[in-house]
Amino acid sequence: MSEPVVIMPCLDMQNGRVVKGVHFVDIKDAGDPVQCALAYCQAGADELALLDITATVEGRQTLLDVVKRVADATTVPFTVGGGIRDVASAAAVINAGADKVSVSSAAFRRPEVIAEMVKEFGSDKVTVAIDVDQNKALPSGYEVYVDGGRTATGADAIEWARKVDGFGVGVILPTSKAGDGAKTGYDLPVIRAMAQAVSAKVVASGGAGKLEHFYEAVQAGATILLAASVFHFRMIEIPALKEYLRGRGVTVR
Repeated sequence: MSEPVVIMPCLDMQNGRVVKGVHFVDIKDAGDPVQCALAYCQAGADELALLDITATVEGRQTLLDVVKRVADATTVPFTVGGGIRDVASAAAVINAGADKVSVSSAAFRRPEVIAEMVKEFGSDKVTVAIDVDQNKALPSGYEVYVDGGRTATGADAIEWARKVDGFGVGVILPTSKAGDGAKTGYDLPVIRAMAQAVSAKVVASGGAGKLEHFYEAVQAGATILLAASVFHFRMIEIPALKEYLRGRGVTVR
């Protein structure tokens, strides 16, 4: 029997509030993180992601008080990302109650940090997030972006995913800049290419708008289904999503 897929609502945070944008801009308030996290636990989320979307750009650490409050309130594992630069900043987040950390820009700028974190915390606690956008000039057609999707790197996204996978991380989380918040569907070619290139679990992130999109992502090779807008604004309820996936033969928790 295949491993069950994981439904993972994502709380994008800015100034201690949950927000949601489109294509990484046009940010709208979506509520208090602790209230949102609690509601998701009650609705049947399998895991949560908490991303401090401006920590890296503002050159500061993740809001540890928010991590503590969410840890006290939640009943499911949660991953925290944003502003995690090294083993010390990752340890601070884990000590505040997070189950896992996600690193993106810092990992790209200093890849050894991935190996250091895997060694310190174990592969199952380390996620590497890769923001991508289309670039026809690169072999895979996808380019890595850093700084919350603001800075193009010129690096091929699938090549980078392979390198990341070589460090033994448990999860790779590609987010398509084109898909983010657009609700037009996940970027299936990038999910498919990454799932074929790596042994880590691949997260579908950026673009879920309806039930079929989640099923398409599973078909493309994603085992963790991350979404924000459709859950925050109650367009899709988690129990209904699980029922829908079950009906299509997908194993869910």
